[in-house]
Amino acid sequence: MPELPQELIATWFLVFGAIVGSFLNVVIYRVPLRRSIVSPGSACPGCGASIRWYDNIPILSWLALKGRCRACKTSISIRYPLVELGAGLLAVGTFLGWGLTVAAFEVLVFSWVCLVLALIDYDHQILPDVITYPLILFGIGMSCAGGMTWWLDSVVGAVFGALLPIAVIVLYKLIRGEEGMGWGDVKFLAGIGAVVGLAGCLWVLIVGALLGALVGLALMVMGRGTAKTALPFGTFLALAALLYLFLPPAWRLWPPVM
Repeated sequence: MPELPQELIATWFLVFGAIVGSFLNVVIYRVPLRRSIVSPGSACPGCGASIRWYDNIPILSWLALKGRCRACKTSISIRYPLVELGAGLLAVGTFLGWGLTVAAFEVLVFSWVCLVLALIDYDHQILPDVITYPLILFGIGMSCAGGMTWWLDSVVGAVFGALLPIAVIVLYKLIRGEEGMGWGDVKFLAGIGAVVGLAGCLWVLIVGALLGALVGLALMVMGRGTAKTALPFGTFLALAALLYLFLPPAWRLWPPVM
């Protein structure tokens, strides 16, 4: 049987990822509100009209309708097609980087989870347990099945990912009388450690903290924040995790973590 061209497989992954991205939009919107992600079906946020299947084709329907509801012409955020496109590109990047392997499946699911948690934390500054706890189990389980790292590194990474931020929370509470991190960050970082192992978890933590510090500094310079402005640290952890996965491997040597 002739081998399929890589370009054709990559295109399939792009389309499949965009379809999954449409579902991820539902998760991002409904999970923080504790609403079912299964029913009811998609509806216009303005008039509540049900969205027909031909108006729910990832990316293309938004472009065809010029970003508006067919029924009431309410503007529909460009973030919806961007999430679909992002999910598709993550799928393509996973295929190009890991091929059709067990590790590729783990990376793909993990990258989609990072996308979801990044936007939920940005919107609501929460990281839902219904996503973070399964992520920890998923990472450890995949390590036993031939994923990104071996099972002991996965377990150690998960434990480290949980204990270090807990220590930060406790010390910050003792010194400043308030929590310096959210408990959702603890669970998310444990999930990250379960997927990428100890060294990867430390890399993600350092880079995520640097990204958060840079954004916080930029907000203060622009007069839009102070040293006490709450930032969605989970968003920066998710971005750092995606950078760890998809940047060239040489980048993982900086900052030196081991």
